[in-house]
Amino acid sequence: MQFEVWAPQSERVALLLEGTTRASTPDPERPGWWTTEAEAADGARYGFVLDDDEVRPDPRSARQPDGPDGLSAVVDHSAYEWRQDAPAHRLRDAVLYELHVGTFTEEGTFDAAGDRLGHLARLGVTHVELMPVCPFPGRHGWGYEGVSPWAVHEPYGGPAGLKRFVERAHELRIGVILDVVHNHLGPSGNHLPAYGPYFTDTHHTPWGSAVNLDAAGSDEVRAYFIGSALAWLRDYRVDGLRLDAVHALRDTRAYPFIEELSHAVDALAEETGRPLFLIAESDLNDPRLITPRERSGLGIQAQWNDDFHHALHTALTGESQGYYADFAAAPLSALAKTLTDGFFHDGTYSSFRGRSHGRPVDRVRTPAHRFLGYSQTHDQIGNRALGDRLSATLSPGLQACAAALTLTSPFTPMLFMGEEWGAGTPWQFFTDHTDPELAEAVRTGRRREFAAHGWDAEDIPDPQDPATRNRSCLDWDEPAAEPHARVLAWYRRLVALRRETADLTDPDLAAVRVAYDEVRRWLVFRRGDLRVAVNLSKDRAEIPLQGDSTRVLASWDEVEAPGADGVLTLPPESCALLTPVR
Repeated sequence: MQFEVWAPQSERVALLLEGTTRASTPDPERPGWWTTEAEAADGARYGFVLDDDEVRPDPRSARQPDGPDGLSAVVDHSAYEWRQDAPAHRLRDAVLYELHVGTFTEEGTFDAAGDRLGHLARLGVTHVELMPVCPFPGRHGWGYEGVSPWAVHEPYGGPAGLKRFVERAHELRIGVILDVVHNHLGPSGNHLPAYGPYFTDTHHTPWGSAVNLDAAGSDEVRAYFIGSALAWLRDYRVDGLRLDAVHALRDTRAYPFIEELSHAVDALAEETGRPLFLIAESDLNDPRLITPRERSGLGIQAQWNDDFHHALHTALTGESQGYYADFAAAPLSALAKTLTDGFFHDGTYSSFRGRSHGRPVDRVRTPAHRFLGYSQTHDQIGNRALGDRLSATLSPGLQACAAALTLTSPFTPMLFMGEEWGAGTPWQFFTDHTDPELAEAVRTGRRREFAAHGWDAEDIPDPQDPATRNRSCLDWDEPAAEPHARVLAWYRRLVALRRETADLTDPDLAAVRVAYDEVRRWLVFRRGDLRVAVNLSKDRAEIPLQGDSTRVLASWDEVEAPGADGVLTLPPESCALLTPVR
């Protein structure tokens, strides 16, 4: 087989394969590339030596058996016999479920997670969105400090484990989306700078020097990350990718990296006959991200919609710190705007940023399913001081309201693991850094961050303490116990209604109609013939409905249909779905 590596700054490159060193030769057709021909079986250990320096792992390694700093291992992807074709779910019909492999089960492996996928199938989930699975130091972590962006974290089960998980999901007609990080690599175990100009000081990010997408040498760097993305879709049969924080991809070139990646994924979809897609996380509120390339957009199929989350969270909790301040003055008004316009900040002033932010969405030409709607995510829970979920402070009734608003919104709904039964476990920030100095820097930095906001530093969980990760694992005994069982039954009912009711997958954002009372804390919105009413107040709500007579399709508490006056009476902290009487 051929071993190749891009090392444009090196004068000599050698391959170390199974303890034997072989000199690499420059590729005359590709400047900066070095190649070596050698026989190697699946699992063979190897690395590269640059200018007689230390042995380093392959930047394109598919497997790091001993972690990011160890030797790479050959992976023969053709040896895996796939038995199951991928489901062909459209994004318009999707219900997503964000899942962290390391805490979905106590075992923290792909195989253990695969054994629990039947629960998601019964819930009605169409896609699981795996948090990053690239190698990172230690055993446990969120995955956003990963390195080796072509490889799979060995403690989770390595490449073979990921393939078994994808196949099990596909057997249950569940698609798999993988969260990938192109905007930075973790500080520990990152060998890319030794190989070439993978990073540039032309731009800076919250993580330091930016990934080099537009300076000298950036052609190869862009090809490196695009190749990694295509490998997940091709070699592991993943159905889509979630792109982390694309606003941090500093890129001034006329052909943006995001657009180039979108084009490459669409080409692979056509080649394979599979409906592949990209979902971006972006803080820019720029609808050009999800506008098709033929309309001068970047061609991403969907993006996370934090504005919907922030408005919903503020309406539910009353919190006003940080970015919630922009939504706190009139949270139901903000929520209504997101339900009808997509973004809350669409050129409006943001007090949190001290400037105007975003631009309007073309509601006629932009399908609503291009936005993901959610009440909880790993970010919004794990970046809280104690990693507390909504279930830690909200009544089951308010949790039911959050579910109703998320699962009947015009957006593609996404749940965070355990949300569907109101999990009592937190989801905290945890790491397992093997470098003592880095571990201490992370520990003290997090405590300093929250101490600045009034927290006692000693109350902040130690990310390096194994107990922090253990507390964050789901308790699979909870779904059968109350009040969790009732919450789970409500989620299943809502997901089923979304699947059965055409109005709930109507992509017409402009057709959504909303009414609300900021003082009495009720809101009702219309999706075609269906009406969704929520009462976030601790008092009973009298909600005037207009139009035809309606009947109650589903409700959290016992609710009577509106009388002749068209007034719906909702109990405190409750919700209902109504449909016309035929």
